[in-house]
Amino acid sequence: MLPRSLPKKAAQAVGSYLKNHPEEVLRAARNAASLKLGLPLAAIRWLVRELGGSKMPRDLVLEARSPGIFVSASVELMKTDLELSTTVLIEEIDFRQDALLLSVRLRDLELEVAESSAATPIAALLRSGALNLSRPGDLVSYLPERPPFLLEAKGDRFQLDLLKLPSLSQEKARRIVAALTPLVGVSTVRSADDHIDIAFQPLPEGAMSAFERLKKLF
Repeated sequence: MLPRSLPKKAAQAVGSYLKNHPEEVLRAARNAASLKLGLPLAAIRWLVRELGGSKMPRDLVLEARSPGIFVSASVELMKTDLELSTTVLIEEIDFRQDALLLSVRLRDLELEVAESSAATPIAALLRSGALNLSRPGDLVSYLPERPPFLLEAKGDRFQLDLLKLPSLSQEKARRIVAALTPLVGVSTVRSADDHIDIAFQPLPEGAMSAFERLKKLF
């Protein structure tokens, strides 16, 4: 469940960030003129830490490597400590009335066994090279169970429904997404200069469709 204190802490973090990075105001103004949003990766790092809490790896790294985001962290999979690194390409963000779909591709995935003494099945498979890391979606079949927010995993492509994340699965979040659906769509998502640049498409279904949908919501 989303912590009640999160909006207040987020406002404080934004204020502190803008104080130290006044150039972000000018960048935001330029982006707004072209229907873009430049989200600093510092904000993503902060949000991940806040939502993930103690479950998030302490050594998590997020870096902009255009057009994707480089990610590395220590993780545990099937009782095996691993060092993970990959580049995440955000392929699509799709607002729907009952879902917030995020489609990503994982490129250049590397998994290394952290402890040389590990004798688990996954450690043996990685050491032997039997796992095809170029198709990480296919490796999901090795997981004991799939998390509910992961809708599809095939090849290097994953599709997630962010509204099925415990921290976002609330009625308020769902109403916000439902309201945004007829008003705006996302055309492209790219990383650059330690930012995620999101280009929006206004009224993706047309003005009349947007008006009819909003009438039903409100």
